[in-house]
Amino acid sequence: MTWSPEQYHRFAEERARPFWDLIELIETDRPIHRAVDLGCGSGELTAEAARRLGVSSMVGLDSSPQMRAAAADHADRRTAFAEGDLSTWHSPGDVDLVLAAASLQWVPDHVDVLARWTASLAPGGQLAVQVPDNATHPSHQIAAELGHAEPFRSAMGGDVPVDPTAVNVLEPQEYAELLYELGYERHLVRLQVYGPVLDSTVDVAGWMSGTSLTRYFKVLPPELHEPLVDEYRRRLVAQLGDRRPYYFAFRRILFWGRLP
Repeated sequence: MTWSPEQYHRFAEERARPFWDLIELIETDRPIHRAVDLGCGSGELTAEAARRLGVSSMVGLDSSPQMRAAAADHADRRTAFAEGDLSTWHSPGDVDLVLAAASLQWVPDHVDVLARWTASLAPGGQLAVQVPDNATHPSHQIAAELGHAEPFRSAMGGDVPVDPTAVNVLEPQEYAELLYELGYERHLVRLQVYGPVLDSTVDVAGWMSGTSLTRYFKVLPPELHEPLVDEYRRRLVAQLGDRRPYYFAFRRILFWGRLP
């Protein structure tokens, strides 16, 4: 996946709110000696979370070289950053906190992945995860349709990347059932609608260019990146109208669990 920290940070404040809501679910009645942030991105939230939670050692893992380069600026005595793949990551039962904010949706097989993360936790360890659940919103549906339009489909050889949120993210009740089956006697699952207010409908294109549209940027030639965003923007306005400001209703699933 090709990531641009600069593009992602255009809406840094709006993206941070679900992260901090997730952090609020984490209990600090016992020391958190070792924590891992899977899919840490550019790292500033990882480092601040380590400070707020009093974590002794936090490691932020990300597969993107661009994001890891940005994260290096936020390394400190509590927090380090390294290359890692959240779909295969595991540890020998010695982690007090596994955190994954807006990253799990990029990988399939959540049942297996969450089982592996759970096996990495020490007794009393906590799991805190947040995923977008907006596949039915026009912003995502238009993006999905766009991949099948020309010249983009032909440029991708007909192999159009799917929306990971649509195919990977489970229903809230499925996460609740899974947490119980994995042994989290205490757990919480919450579906929440956030409402970042953007300057206009057009700004949704900027938001999506930092996340969901990156699946196309990875496989399209560079000269088609801007035309793709232009066409996405045109379709957005045609369907949603040119609203100023635009209330971007965005569903997210937050879940937390703690082992005995």
